[in-house]
Amino acid sequence: MVEVLAQRGQEGVTLREVTDRAEANVAAVSYHFGSLKTLCDTAIEDALEQYLDAQMAAVDALDADSDIEELAAAFAGPMMRALAAGGRELAVMRTVARVGIDPPKGWDRLTAKFQQSRRDIVRELSPMLPGVGDQELNFRIRCAAGLLNWLALAPVGAELAAEPPGQIERWLVPVLAGAFRGSSATG
Repeated sequence: MVEVLAQRGQEGVTLREVTDRAEANVAAVSYHFGSLKTLCDTAIEDALEQYLDAQMAAVDALDADSDIEELAAAFAGPMMRALAAGGRELAVMRTVARVGIDPPKGWDRLTAKFQQSRRDIVRELSPMLPGVGDQELNFRIRCAAGLLNWLALAPVGAELAAEPPGQIERWLVPVLAGAFRGSSATG
Protein backbone atom coordinates (compact mmCIF):
# COMPACT_ATOMS: atom_id res chain seq x y z
CA MET A 1 0.00 0.00 0.00
CA VAL A 2 2.76 2.43 0.92
CA GLU A 3 4.38 1.91 -2.47
CA VAL A 4 1.16 2.80 -4.32
CA LEU A 5 0.62 5.86 -2.11
CA ALA A 6 4.17 6.98 -2.79
CA GLN A 7 3.71 6.67 -6.53
CA ARG A 8 0.26 8.19 -6.94
CA GLY A 9 -0.83 9.81 -3.69
CA GLN A 10 -4.14 9.16 -1.98
CA GLU A 11 -6.15 10.33 -4.98
CA GLY A 12 -4.60 7.64 -7.18
CA VAL A 13 -5.41 4.66 -4.96
CA THR A 14 -8.58 2.58 -4.95
CA LEU A 15 -9.84 0.38 -2.14
CA ARG A 16 -10.07 -2.56 -4.54
CA GLU A 17 -6.43 -2.15 -5.53
CA VAL A 18 -5.31 -2.00 -1.90
CA THR A 19 -7.31 -5.05 -0.88
CA ASP A 20 -6.17 -7.01 -3.94
CA ARG A 21 -2.51 -6.27 -3.17
CA ALA A 22 -2.98 -7.18 0.48
CA GLU A 23 -5.11 -10.21 -0.40
CA ALA A 24 -7.70 -8.84 2.00
CA ASN A 25 -11.46 -8.73 1.97
CA VAL A 26 -12.94 -5.36 0.90
CA ALA A 27 -15.74 -5.64 3.44
CA ALA A 28 -13.34 -6.43 6.30
CA VAL A 29 -11.06 -3.52 5.41
CA SER A 30 -14.04 -1.18 5.06
CA TYR A 31 -15.40 -2.32 8.42
CA HIS A 32 -12.07 -1.95 10.21
CA PHE A 33 -11.02 1.41 8.71
CA GLY A 34 -14.35 2.88 7.65
CA SER A 35 -13.03 4.51 4.50
CA LEU A 36 -10.18 4.45 2.03
CA LYS A 37 -9.04 7.84 3.34
CA THR A 38 -8.76 6.49 6.90
CA LEU A 39 -6.83 3.47 5.64
CA CYS A 40 -4.44 5.70 3.69
CA ASP A 41 -4.01 8.10 6.60
CA THR A 42 -3.22 5.16 8.90
CA ALA A 43 -0.62 3.75 6.48
CA ILE A 44 1.00 7.16 6.09
CA GLU A 45 0.98 7.80 9.84
CA ASP A 46 2.68 4.47 10.43
CA ALA A 47 5.33 5.21 7.81
CA LEU A 48 5.96 8.66 9.26
CA GLU A 49 6.18 7.27 12.79
CA GLN A 50 8.77 4.70 11.66
CA TYR A 51 10.78 7.46 10.00
CA LEU A 52 10.68 9.70 13.09
CA ASP A 53 11.58 6.79 15.37
CA ALA A 54 14.62 5.94 13.23
CA GLN A 55 15.70 9.56 13.07
CA MET A 56 15.29 10.08 16.82
CA ALA A 57 17.19 6.88 17.62
CA ALA A 58 20.09 7.99 15.42
CA VAL A 59 20.22 11.42 17.07
CA ASP A 60 19.98 9.88 20.55
CA ALA A 61 22.93 7.60 19.73
CA LEU A 62 25.26 10.57 19.20
CA ASP A 63 27.84 11.20 21.88
CA ALA A 64 28.70 14.49 23.54
CA ASP A 65 31.64 15.05 21.18
CA SER A 66 29.57 14.78 17.99
CA ASP A 67 29.84 17.61 15.50
CA ILE A 68 27.33 19.16 13.10
CA GLU A 69 28.27 16.78 10.28
CA GLU A 70 27.60 13.77 12.53
CA LEU A 71 24.29 15.29 13.59
CA ALA A 72 23.39 15.91 9.95
CA ALA A 73 24.27 12.29 9.13
CA ALA A 74 22.06 11.06 11.97
CA PHE A 75 19.23 13.36 10.90
CA ALA A 76 19.48 12.22 7.28
CA GLY A 77 20.26 8.58 8.08
CA PRO A 78 16.79 7.16 7.35
CA MET A 79 16.65 9.05 4.04
CA MET A 80 20.18 8.05 3.02
CA ARG A 81 19.43 4.39 3.78
CA ALA A 82 16.23 4.58 1.78
CA LEU A 83 17.96 6.20 -1.20
CA ALA A 84 20.66 3.54 -1.13
CA ALA A 85 18.21 0.64 -0.70
CA GLY A 86 15.49 1.85 -3.07
CA GLY A 87 12.34 -0.27 -3.33
CA ARG A 88 9.97 -0.30 -0.38
CA GLU A 89 12.25 1.79 1.84
CA LEU A 90 12.35 4.59 -0.70
CA ALA A 91 8.59 4.29 -1.23
CA VAL A 92 8.10 4.83 2.49
CA MET A 93 10.33 7.94 2.37
CA ARG A 94 8.37 9.29 -0.59
CA THR A 95 5.15 8.76 1.33
CA VAL A 96 6.61 10.52 4.36
CA ALA A 97 7.79 13.37 2.12
CA ARG A 98 4.35 13.86 0.59
CA VAL A 99 2.83 14.10 4.05
CA GLY A 100 5.59 16.42 5.24
CA ILE A 101 4.81 18.79 2.40
CA ASP A 102 1.02 18.60 2.71
CA PRO A 103 -0.07 17.04 6.04
CA PRO A 104 -3.72 16.00 6.38
CA LYS A 105 -5.95 18.35 8.38
CA GLY A 106 -6.66 17.29 11.93
CA TRP A 107 -3.69 14.96 12.02
CA ASP A 108 -2.43 15.51 15.52
CA ARG A 109 -1.32 12.09 16.78
CA LEU A 110 2.30 12.65 15.77
CA THR A 111 2.60 16.31 16.76
CA ALA A 112 4.28 15.42 20.06
CA LYS A 113 6.76 13.16 18.26
CA PHE A 114 7.64 15.92 15.76
CA GLN A 115 8.14 18.33 18.64
CA GLN A 116 10.30 15.83 20.55
CA SER A 117 12.40 15.19 17.46
CA ARG A 118 13.04 18.90 17.00
CA ARG A 119 13.80 19.33 20.73
CA ASP A 120 16.35 16.51 20.53
CA ILE A 121 18.07 18.10 17.56
CA VAL A 122 17.99 21.57 19.15
CA ARG A 123 19.54 20.02 22.27
CA GLU A 124 22.41 18.71 20.12
CA LEU A 125 22.77 21.86 18.01
CA SER A 126 22.64 24.47 20.77
CA PRO A 127 26.15 23.81 22.16
CA MET A 128 27.53 23.67 18.62
CA LEU A 129 26.03 27.04 17.71
CA PRO A 130 26.23 29.27 20.76
CA GLY A 131 24.27 32.45 20.34
CA VAL A 132 21.70 30.97 17.96
CA GLY A 133 18.29 30.86 19.62
CA ASP A 134 15.95 27.90 19.73
CA GLN A 135 13.44 29.55 17.38
CA GLU A 136 16.08 29.98 14.68
CA LEU A 137 17.43 26.46 15.26
CA ASN A 138 13.91 25.08 14.86
CA PHE A 139 13.58 26.99 11.61
CA ARG A 140 16.87 25.55 10.33
CA ILE A 141 15.79 22.03 11.33
CA ARG A 142 12.48 22.40 9.53
CA CYS A 143 14.28 23.71 6.42
CA ALA A 144 16.64 20.71 6.52
CA ALA A 145 13.63 18.39 6.86
CA GLY A 146 12.00 20.14 3.90
CA LEU A 147 15.15 19.56 1.87
CA LEU A 148 14.95 15.83 2.65
CA ASN A 149 11.27 15.79 1.67
CA TRP A 150 12.06 17.50 -1.62
CA LEU A 151 14.95 15.14 -2.25
CA ALA A 152 12.67 12.11 -1.87
CA LEU A 153 10.28 13.45 -4.51
CA ALA A 154 12.44 15.41 -6.97
CA PRO A 155 14.33 13.98 -9.94
CA VAL A 156 17.65 14.82 -8.28
CA GLY A 157 16.71 12.32 -5.55
CA ALA A 158 16.46 9.58 -8.17
CA GLU A 159 19.86 10.62 -9.51
CA LEU A 160 21.31 10.53 -6.02
CA ALA A 161 19.75 7.11 -5.39
CA ALA A 162 21.78 5.75 -8.32
CA GLU A 163 25.00 6.56 -6.45
CA PRO A 164 26.77 4.27 -3.97
CA PRO A 165 25.81 4.80 -0.29
CA GLY A 166 29.13 6.47 0.55
CA GLN A 167 28.66 9.01 -2.23
CA ILE A 168 25.10 9.77 -1.09
CA GLU A 169 26.48 10.56 2.37
CA ARG A 170 29.43 12.60 1.03
CA TRP A 171 27.10 14.81 -1.01
CA LEU A 172 24.11 15.10 1.33
CA VAL A 173 25.62 15.50 4.80
CA PRO A 174 27.53 18.74 4.06
CA VAL A 175 24.39 20.31 2.58
CA LEU A 176 22.35 19.48 5.69
CA ALA A 177 25.19 20.52 7.98
CA GLY A 178 25.23 23.84 6.12
CA ALA A 179 21.50 24.23 6.69
CA PHE A 180 21.99 23.58 10.39
CA ARG A 181 25.02 25.87 10.56
CA GLY A 182 23.36 28.79 8.76
CA SER A 183 25.31 31.71 7.42
CA SER A 184 27.67 31.74 10.37
CA ALA A 185 28.42 29.69 13.46
CA THR A 186 27.02 32.46 15.63
CA GLY A 187 23.76 33.00 13.74
